[in-house]
Amino acid sequence: MRGRVLIPVVVVLWLLIGLAAAIQRGYLSTDEANCASIGSTLVTIAAGPLNYIGVNPTIECPDVEVPQPSE
Repeated sequence: MRGRVLIPVVVVLWLLIGLAAAIQRGYLSTDEANCASIGSTLVTIAAGPLNYIGVNPTIECPDVEVPQPSE
């Protein structure tokens, strides 16, 4: 029964620490929204406490030509 409570608490704490790391790195304060910045933010949140031991997760997207919206 303790495992049913312990695992979700650990997951929530892990994600909160990851959110704190993303805020400290300034990922949530920029207006730039592209796949690389969103991906890096999500990976930083998912990596959580690993950021505090020196891991720097980043995502790089290939240069893909995206069609522009019509006017």
